[in-house]
Amino acid sequence: MGRMADKTQLQLYGDWLEAYLNYELFPPKKDAFTLETMRYLVERFRHPERSFKSFHVAGSKGKGSVSAMIASILREARFGVGLYTSPHIIDFSERIATPDGPFSDELYGRACDVVVPLVESIIPANLPAGRSPSWFELVTLLAFVTFREAGLDWAVVETGLGGRLDATNVLDPEASVITPIELEHTEYLGDTIEKIAFEKAGIIKPGKPVFSARQRPEARAVFERVARERGSPFACVEDDIESLECEAGVDGLTVRASFRKTPDGPTFARAIETKLSFINEIQAENAALAAYAAKSVVPTLSEETIERGLSRAWLPGRFEIIRRDPPIVLDGAHTARSLERTISTFRKLWPSGGHVLFACAADKDVGTMAQDFCAGFSRVTVTRPGDRKTSDIGRERSAFVAALEGRKDVKLVVEEDWRLAIPSALAAAERASLTLLVTGSFYLVAEAKRTLGLWFGDRES
Repeated sequence: MGRMADKTQLQLYGDWLEAYLNYELFPPKKDAFTLETMRYLVERFRHPERSFKSFHVAGSKGKGSVSAMIASILREARFGVGLYTSPHIIDFSERIATPDGPFSDELYGRACDVVVPLVESIIPANLPAGRSPSWFELVTLLAFVTFREAGLDWAVVETGLGGRLDATNVLDPEASVITPIELEHTEYLGDTIEKIAFEKAGIIKPGKPVFSARQRPEARAVFERVARERGSPFACVEDDIESLECEAGVDGLTVRASFRKTPDGPTFARAIETKLSFINEIQAENAALAAYAAKSVVPTLSEETIERGLSRAWLPGRFEIIRRDPPIVLDGAHTARSLERTISTFRKLWPSGGHVLFACAADKDVGTMAQDFCAGFSRVTVTRPGDRKTSDIGRERSAFVAALEGRKDVKLVVEEDWRLAIPSALAAAERASLTLLVTGSFYLVAEAKRTLGLWFGDRES
């Protein structure tokens, strides 16, 4: 793939990918997911996923942050580390990167030059069930090939959707990590916590340890059963945390985590004390999980290395403050519980209140999410999360009208066109000199960043 005009190699790859079905844009049929195509691809490419050690991370919320934290800890220990997450906020390179940012364009180019010809030369009849690769499968394949071309020691790989049938699940990782489970993507993963947990548990590999965040009892029971059936050591970080304290500030989240000494758990010489670039208080639990999993798999990691790694970990769109006067906060919280924690942190930092700009995908529990805006916000603007995600503005409107009924102190604005909603919400918050929270969807966060002209990594200091 030679360079054309001023496009990077990844932008050219993105153009090439447009010919393949993108389930992030077009909702798939329930039976659309299978691992057979991805298994065929990695076999054809001489198993790039086996060229590095890996952590595989699944969950309903926090999996991107935990992935970034583990990757940053490993990088701090001087390993070569790749990080695969989704979705990207602004730039495609956010998906396939190092803990410090993108690889070189030359390296992406080498990987693209491996992937494109071998994919284009596939005889359709040779594909399992004649099924063409999807957009996400080819992005995942590029990530694995990029990491191989880079000669990395480790990769931390976040699942896209679910786990059991996710394209990333061709990995045989050193460990699986599962963040908290909530009802999400119920049309694909199931309509109960147990069913969703079973799909996430699909990343647990025989004999390989699995590390879990604090879970609802019904989810934990599923993980313990699957781990037991596969002979995989199971550890829930909640069991081994002696104490976990945190204090949020606009310049970061101070965290202190102390772990019990147990026969099967990692041995920490002392408590972990660090300051995260992530601000949301839920990140304290994510940091504890990342530290616990990393130390368990790589026992030689020192407390100092873990602390530095955690302090340098960062991803865009996770309670990201992009302006100070008045502040604008971007947070991609898209489940009821994660949104609840985001709003709790917001109210502690700005007790005088603020404005909010909200949008969510059609499959989210907007009724529960809307209840969280009943206090602390004087204006709520509801819109759609751009044109890259299916949404239901009528359902959003109904949920917020019901939640804010009788609240004369809160102005509800419904503007279906996000192109109008974003500048309108920004202007209203500025006129009132109040903090604006943009939340509910990473896709809305991305559109807000584009409107503000902000690019990956350009945080205001």
